[in-house]
Amino acid sequence: MNGLLLDEAPAQTVGEACSLDHYLVQPDESMDARIRAARETLGAEAVVLGHHYQRDEVIRYADFTGDSYKLAKAAAESNARTMVFCGVRFMAETADILARPWQQVILPDLNAGCSMADMAEIGQVEDCWESLERQGTVNSQQGTATNGQGILPLTYINSAAEIKAFCGERGGLVCTSSNARAAFEWAFRRAGKVLFLPDQHLGRNTAYALGIALGEMVVWDPYQINGGVTPERLRAARVVLWKGHCSVHQRFLPEHVDRVRREEPGMQVIVHPECRWEVCQKADALGSTERIIELIEQAPQGSSFAVGTEIHLVNRLAERFRPLGKRVITLDESGCLCTTMYRISPQHLAWALENLIDRRVVNRIQVEDKVKHWARVALDRMMEIKR
Repeated sequence: MNGLLLDEAPAQTVGEACSLDHYLVQPDESMDARIRAARETLGAEAVVLGHHYQRDEVIRYADFTGDSYKLAKAAAESNARTMVFCGVRFMAETADILARPWQQVILPDLNAGCSMADMAEIGQVEDCWESLERQGTVNSQQGTATNGQGILPLTYINSAAEIKAFCGERGGLVCTSSNARAAFEWAFRRAGKVLFLPDQHLGRNTAYALGIALGEMVVWDPYQINGGVTPERLRAARVVLWKGHCSVHQRFLPEHVDRVRREEPGMQVIVHPECRWEVCQKADALGSTERIIELIEQAPQGSSFAVGTEIHLVNRLAERFRPLGKRVITLDESGCLCTTMYRISPQHLAWALENLIDRRVVNRIQVEDKVKHWARVALDRMMEIKR
């Protein structure tokens, strides 16, 4: 259900719903008082979840901020009737999967997707799995690996609900960048191989940190026959990486690290593990967005950092830590913002909240029951392993 059709909304007055188009032509600053008033009126009935990459004009209204792992936990623990997710679609889907039957999830702008998540479609993944079965990599018709044999599918949380369900039904689980290592260790206690999707870089960096050589990994390209991998290489591989990536983090290059080393002696380089392997190897530390924040928090006064992640978070960290005598800059001077995350604006948030006041639920995200069941299995396994 997407709630009331926009053109059916009554003319706008204070507290009443109106066309989203009417909101979008208003300046950002005109939304502040309206959002605050709506939040006060709704009280504990609605909770706003905000991802670190969200723009400042929106995230300031979030009750909980965090990376995908932290927000997934917040969604699972929330007692609010409505969760308004200022993030992207896969995050809202995850919140709906973890929600209780009486809860509902709203994504203020349905166009806020994730290019990485879109790189793995369920039909492509099923075709890949069938090919792995033909190669004798999968143990059984269900694909459940046991006794260190066969293959288990792991999916990054940046994936569609159908992909999460696919992994849950076949004995696998979901991971975030915060607990990817623990997820790989969990999988290798149960199987000899891992199919990791959709981010090849997170998979490669995590597996390499566990001591798996690059030669023991192959990249599955869904647009090539048999993934573009020979049967011999596929059988020998310990990790099959889906050919996907984050459009923000892939922009960081080894030469960006080299420039910082040359121009900013003593500056520490911290990058997100969605970055290329070559970049991660040159960095001083890798970490999820939460880990990046922790590293800067724990550093002594006078420390300086070049951070390879989304520009809104980097700028926010620079402002936060400047009074504490710590310098934070972006690894890439051109800046890298998440364009899909940016689509959620103060106008979208005000529109969603003011509709809620009038008991209209717009842009509700609902995962169908069969998908929700197996996706929940995969997410529950994620929650059970250590971070």
